[in-house]
Amino acid sequence: MKAIVLTEFGGPEVLRAQEIPVPECGPGDILIRIHAAGVNRADLLERQGLYPPPDPRPEFQIPGLECAGVVVQVGQRVTRFREGDRVMALVSGGAYAEYVACPQDNAWLIPEELSDIEAAGIPEAFLTAYDALFDKAQLTMGQRVLIHAGAGGVGSAAIQLAHRAGLHVVTTVGSSKKVPRVLDFGAERAINYRERDFVEDVRAWSHGAGVDAVLDFIGQDYLSRNLASLKTGGVLVIIGTLSGGDASINLREVLSRRLNIRGTVLRSRPDYDKMHLIQEFQERTMAFFATGQLRAVIDKTFPLEQAGLAHQYMVTNQNVGKIILTVS
Repeated sequence: MKAIVLTEFGGPEVLRAQEIPVPECGPGDILIRIHAAGVNRADLLERQGLYPPPDPRPEFQIPGLECAGVVVQVGQRVTRFREGDRVMALVSGGAYAEYVACPQDNAWLIPEELSDIEAAGIPEAFLTAYDALFDKAQLTMGQRVLIHAGAGGVGSAAIQLAHRAGLHVVTTVGSSKKVPRVLDFGAERAINYRERDFVEDVRAWSHGAGVDAVLDFIGQDYLSRNLASLKTGGVLVIIGTLSGGDASINLREVLSRRLNIRGTVLRSRPDYDKMHLIQEFQERTMAFFATGQLRAVIDKTFPLEQAGLAHQYMVTNQNVGKIILTVS
């Protein structure tokens, strides 16, 4: 099969397609012929050698954490799928390829109303957002949340999920052109962080109270300002560390204001953890994709062979929503 294999780490130019064997389908696995795969910030880190795959390490290191396609083989213990089923899947790697094998519990059926490209933009982005909002932050109707990078894949998913749950959403974006888009997703206020101090705007928007939770992808550079944006007892959920992972913190502020700091990542979780998250997500939200009340926001597609160009495009931060690789 054709796959983007990392034989070295570096810039987008290291993403080159080569021919390797089709992965084996284990007893509890399904083998998926991939039609589309989502591009995520984590893929950029992996390309640079900063986000290794979990153990046991695969023979071929192939980026890609989410995909959509057709089941072409099922393991002998598989009961949930059959050959020919259209599925989307959350994988620990390997989606930048023509085929991937994954445990049956990490995949679910694609509603007939969705294309493969739309479906490929759902697993990593929406599961990350759902987990951050409702498991880590435990938000409920009427509460306030600050979602950073609201125009990104996870950000656009989080805004939609929060809006549907009756949460009040303020978000940050990097350009004025993105403001109307994120308001359309369900945010009540959008702050261009290049022009305004989001702490001041969040305080004004929340009438001085602060927000119940912050979903953050930036890390180091935003830590103190994220804590300042929280109300007493609020929760900071760290999803990424784009500006770096080392930061100092005022522990007295954490103690006196009873703040909570939680981290979340999907890739390194045990399969049974992913299974429970996927099941809950399916039961509570998948029906809304079929009706169009939730949607994967697709910005641009690239052929698999142009994965390097897709990474270059993501680095520019021009995208609103997901970047998808298509596999012919």
